[in-house]
Amino acid sequence: MKRRDFSLAATSIGLLSLAAVPAHAQRAPKAGTDFLVLDKRVPVDAPAGKVEVVEFFSYNCPHCNDFEPSLEAWVKAAPKEVAFRRIPVPFVGNDVEAKQRLYFTLEAMGKLDEYHPKVFAAIHAQRQNLNGDANIQAWAERAGLDGAKFKETFASFGVASKARRAAQQTEAYKVAGVPALAVAGRWYVDGETAGSMSKVLQVATFLIGEAKKG
Repeated sequence: MKRRDFSLAATSIGLLSLAAVPAHAQRAPKAGTDFLVLDKRVPVDAPAGKVEVVEFFSYNCPHCNDFEPSLEAWVKAAPKEVAFRRIPVPFVGNDVEAKQRLYFTLEAMGKLDEYHPKVFAAIHAQRQNLNGDANIQAWAERAGLDGAKFKETFASFGVASKARRAAQQTEAYKVAGVPALAVAGRWYVDGETAGSMSKVLQVATFLIGEAKKG
């Protein structure tokens, strides 16, 4: 979902069909057409020798929810040099800052892998109200998280600081909408530039190869 609207298509079938096309038959993605080259490189958090790939997303975004299974499969199959992380953006829908803090709370509690898909399911499949701190706290307890620990972490300075930094990084990458990927602090690709979300993953794979060249 973008600050300006665009059409997305992300399915596992689409990814499989791309994988079935021989590499020599695919046109190499082009800068300015399939992806954007950032005017100014953004510092990365990945260690030396790793290629950072960042997904910009929002729990409120239905396209991010749809993209999640394909992205997870892609991440699992990514080269060992890839360092993947997510940044929740400060736009799309209601109560976005609290949703950012929800993400970083799960991360701080070591529960992100287990509960990240559950947040999407609660909002988009179960239609639960996760707007407002009280509703998020109630959901966390219903979902089986330690209520006291969640409340303390959710309100912590560390989590609030990470939410502010996420907003700064969103601006640094000039994120126009979500879901979107950034590679190596140098390139940006989303459904509008690539044409579809399955092609976003194809372009990201190409850019990882470019980053590995130096």
